Amino acid sequence: MPVDAALIQEAHRLYCQRTGQTLRLAFDRERMWYELLRLGYSLEDLRAVITYLQREIRAQRRNVGALKLSNLLQPDRFEEDLQISHVRLRPPPVAPATPPPPSPPPLAPAQQERGRQRALECLRHLKATLR
Repeated sequence: MPVDAALIQEAHRLYCQRTGQTLRLAFDRERMWYELLRLGYSLEDLRAVITYLQREIRAQRRNVGALKLSNLLQPDRFEEDLQISHVRLRPPPVAPATPPPPSPPPLAPAQQERGRQRALECLRHLKATLR
């Protein structure tokens, strides 16, 4: 998206609206907006960074100066704050590796009885060897 005067004005208006400030858009500020937008950042990115900074300021983890326009529009700081705003603080949920193998079909009553008799025979044998 090309950076033009309308986009710069829209970004500045969004910033003022989201922060409750009324700042004039002088040439030096236009230039800072131009440099940031020229790097490919969008209005959605701007909204995300402002929301993130406001949340951090409310939690007293950041100083209100982080929202100062001259700080916000520094490309390195903006990039870092944008990336941090997307960071997951918890790992994504782990999908089950593989489903457990299906359980074998139930044994017929005769097979169950043979198994019981075999188990009893093994126990008798074990008991006899321990004496």
